[in-house]
Amino acid sequence: MTELLFREDAALDQCEATVVEVTPAGGVVLDRTVFYPAGGGQPGDTGTLDGAVVHDTVKGEDGAVLHLCQGELPVVGETVTAALDWERRFTHMRMHTALHLLSVAIPLPVSGGAIGAEKSRLDFDMPEAPEDRDAIEAALNAMIEADHPVTDEWITDAELEANPGLVKTMSVKPPMGQGRVRLVRIGDVDLQPCGGTHVASTALIGPVRLGKIEKKGRQNRRVSLHLA
Repeated sequence: MTELLFREDAALDQCEATVVEVTPAGGVVLDRTVFYPAGGGQPGDTGTLDGAVVHDTVKGEDGAVLHLCQGELPVVGETVTAALDWERRFTHMRMHTALHLLSVAIPLPVSGGAIGAEKSRLDFDMPEAPEDRDAIEAALNAMIEADHPVTDEWITDAELEANPGLVKTMSVKPPMGQGRVRLVRIGDVDLQPCGGTHVASTALIGPVRLGKIEKKGRQNRRVSLHLA
């Protein structure tokens, strides 16, 4: 199992690590990493492992993180510096936190979502388009400007099952079976299960603007979000 350093400090942009496995397809497994593996709508991180370029990061078996590399691969037992493409990761952190706030500004069940550097989105169980999109955008930016702290905490699987209202997503359920589930709290405005990376406070998101609100099915509306 790879030690996930970003769980304790999402602001770490590099670390020293030992190579424990190299797959024939160029996947490098480290004993510890700052790289986030794709999941929950958030893309996998990119960066470098010394001379190798990490073009994606994904989940492997038994809790391992696979750094998919091109170039000169390290060998098992070697110590490397794992360095993130920090600008890209930080943008994903800002976007991910902003989407949590969007689910507060639009208090409807979430049917899907995706995080990107240029545009992110949430899909809502929303039969009709909102009447005042400007009011939603204003409410979203007000929460960002309030500079709410973003923290995490853990509850047991049983506690989550006893509080199903914490789960906003309809299609993606929080990972359970490990005995505990991570919650992300944004001040006193939001609390929900999430395994992704986030900024330390909402002011770090910066201003945002709503993009298109598209109809994607009988009761589904897709709301796009951009960093302003």
